[in-house]
Amino acid sequence: MDLMKHSFSFCIFFVVLSHHGTKSFEQATAEGDIIIGGLFPIHESVNVTVNYDGSENQICDRFSMANLVQSLIMVQALEEINQKQELGNLTLGYLILDSCGDVTTSLRKIPSFMRGNCNTSAQQSSPVLAVIGGYYSEIAIAVTRLLNLEYIPEISYGATSGLLSDKTRFPSFMRTVPQDNHQARAISEILDNNGWTWVGVLTTDGEYARYITERLWYYTNQKGICFAFTSVLPDNLNDYLLGKSIESTVKTIIDNENVSVIVSFAKPDHMMYIFQKLLNDPQGTRRIWLASDIWSQSPEILNTKKHTLSDIGTIIGITFKSGNTTKLKRYLDDLDENPSHHNNNPFLSTFLKQHGSTSSEKLKTMIYPSAVFSIELAVKAIAQAVEDLCTDRDCKTKRPSPLELRGALWKAKFHMDGKNYSFDPHGDLNTEYDIVLWKQTSESLDVNDIVARYSILQNSLTFISQETKHGNVTSRCTDSCQPGYSKTSVSGQPRCCYQCEPCAENTFSNTTDSEKCNPCEKNYYSLKGSSKCLPRKIDFLKWDDVYLIVLLSFTSLGAVLTIVVGIIFLAHWNTPVVRSSVGPISIILLLSLMITFTSVILFGGPPNSYQCQARQVVFGLSFTLCVSCIMVKSFKIVLAFEFDPVIQSVLKKLYKPYLIIAVCMAGQVVIVTTWLIHSPPTADSEITQNNMKLMFCNEKLIPAFGAMLVYIGLLALICFGVAFKGRKLPDCYNDAKFITFAMLIYFISWIMFGPVYVNVTGKYIPAVEMVVILISAYGILFCQFFTKCYIILCKKEANTEKSFRRDIRNYSMDHKGIDGLTGSQEDACKATTDCLYIHPFSSAYPHQGCGVCYYRVHPVQVTTQMQC
Repeated sequence: MDLMKHSFSFCIFFVVLSHHGTKSFEQATAEGDIIIGGLFPIHESVNVTVNYDGSENQICDRFSMANLVQSLIMVQALEEINQKQELGNLTLGYLILDSCGDVTTSLRKIPSFMRGNCNTSAQQSSPVLAVIGGYYSEIAIAVTRLLNLEYIPEISYGATSGLLSDKTRFPSFMRTVPQDNHQARAISEILDNNGWTWVGVLTTDGEYARYITERLWYYTNQKGICFAFTSVLPDNLNDYLLGKSIESTVKTIIDNENVSVIVSFAKPDHMMYIFQKLLNDPQGTRRIWLASDIWSQSPEILNTKKHTLSDIGTIIGITFKSGNTTKLKRYLDDLDENPSHHNNNPFLSTFLKQHGSTSSEKLKTMIYPSAVFSIELAVKAIAQAVEDLCTDRDCKTKRPSPLELRGALWKAKFHMDGKNYSFDPHGDLNTEYDIVLWKQTSESLDVNDIVARYSILQNSLTFISQETKHGNVTSRCTDSCQPGYSKTSVSGQPRCCYQCEPCAENTFSNTTDSEKCNPCEKNYYSLKGSSKCLPRKIDFLKWDDVYLIVLLSFTSLGAVLTIVVGIIFLAHWNTPVVRSSVGPISIILLLSLMITFTSVILFGGPPNSYQCQARQVVFGLSFTLCVSCIMVKSFKIVLAFEFDPVIQSVLKKLYKPYLIIAVCMAGQVVIVTTWLIHSPPTADSEITQNNMKLMFCNEKLIPAFGAMLVYIGLLALICFGVAFKGRKLPDCYNDAKFITFAMLIYFISWIMFGPVYVNVTGKYIPAVEMVVILISAYGILFCQFFTKCYIILCKKEANTEKSFRRDIRNYSMDHKGIDGLTGSQEDACKATTDCLYIHPFSSAYPHQGCGVCYYRVHPVQVTTQMQC
């Protein structure tokens, strides 16, 4: 009941629509068991005039020979099926209407496809079960809404708007061409492949152009391609604003001199008017045009009698997959040129009357291979659906309904040229695009030269010829940023209009038009504006560095001299000079100096963590031992010449040489151990101003490093104080004054070390500490041992006990006198050369006479008593 109401409502709508405006239309017909409708824009526009009574006259104008050929493709395909009896005893007929490229006109003619359904005309007994067409998306959208009232499927061979893929809104629409979303991606790939980032866009205000322009913007925006301008033209060719829009568009193209590439979604007639205007101005020629499918195979838009293709520039077209044109050409060759034999097709009959014997040749020049493929495939799909429906039923007596045919089309699997096809859930056929390049021949334009293909499924552009690559043509708002530079956006400008900024130091860009500069890896560097990173040269105090060679030479010399001194001392072990130098302590001192000299070597070469830890520990402990030995010697000298018995007794109890050394060393061991446990020195690196990687030892815990040096300084200060007290001892006991001098050298060198160490940078920082260590070690070596070696080797007469006793006696007499003696007794005692000084008689020395005359030879006190 609901279906009957629906059909009745439609018939009322049809009666009203069919009686409005023009009441009769030209149509091409052929009888058959199954009637297939065809809607082709055989004329491109409608000229509307208004009569005095207010009525309208609509006359289709702008005859299109190419679209007439497209209608004949459908006729040829249907006749071939009938001739081959592919459907058995069933025949396919057709009803072809002229859409005139106009939505309103198409809607007024569409009810002709439904007269059989409403039974309002005796002209056609069989209903139209399916319609092939229309070509334009704007028309297809309107027509499929109307056809869907009777569930009549529409299979378009050219409507590509993505809106038509929405099956909730257009359930009866199908097509044998891809939707425009894919075409937009193909165009963006061509632009990106050639590096064209600043392009103009020509479009219309129709459904097709609006949709594909929006999709193109979406894909090009992802690739960094910008629209320099977008000119919108009226979709209706009879719009009174068309002339002004064309002029405005031409002016925009001419004014944008740096736009060398223009993408156009306009209709062929639009482009014909634009080219006519552009060719009148030298600034409007020689550009690259990317033609969408709507005009990419329309060579008639260019008047080759007045201009050549090179005048307008280069035209690259996007077309649908091409079909085999051999059968169609044969059909046109065999076409009966007698107009009266084609009364069923007034479009063809009229054309034959006008062109006579040249008709076939003229029609063959308007064959578009892509249209051959799309229209033949639509016919194949309908034929296969009919075959599927009529396999188990007699369709001559019980014809299928449009709804049944629509269902069969969704399931149909049809083939052509050895390939199988079927509609996807959106009613689309995702095949591929052919990229064609227009070429000028001696007679006409060749618009079918395929130079590349775009695969929809793989989203890839495959070049058959390199002619689509125009590397010498630039279309950019800004010149490309070369490697070493990056693009920086300009305020208020599109993203394609940018500035090229050089990459900062330690960054690089190795591609053209890089969006950003990439940082170099850790061990690499680059200068400003670099296109690559260079490996950093590793810098440290190398073994072949002249400064290190000099320092190591002094280190080796110091070590050799220390060994020589040790040999000299051991060879003269029992002499007064060695004995007065506290022989065992001196040997320990020499050993510590040897280790100190050795530690200097650890400051050179490539740093590593073990070396960084070892060099400070070895130096700290060895030099602490060195200073501790000197401090023991200082105490011993003062103790030997302390004349106050009470003080002497106390000092003798406290004086434990090896214990003192052990205690001093223990303090330093605590400091360095704490340092190593808490935050030990490690090998580190930093980037210098000359982009080198400086390897160095990071002391990490600077307070611990400072504590180590301060501790040594404190011990040295004690040595200095004690030695200073004994600076006036006899010449044979001159250790005190030389210890004082050695400590002064140590203090001066390390005081200078602080500011120099802080201010020196680079690989020579370790050299500063090496110099200070060497100065300190050499100071001790010279002051403590060289004078004694000189006496041992060069002044042997001074290295005797007699000489030592004389010096000590003279010192005693000058500083202490002869205690408790009368003048004659003192004179007698002075005459005794072995006498150090005279001690009065006491209970400790119960001898008779003036007193006890005794001497001490340091460090072993030898007491000899005699009667003065």
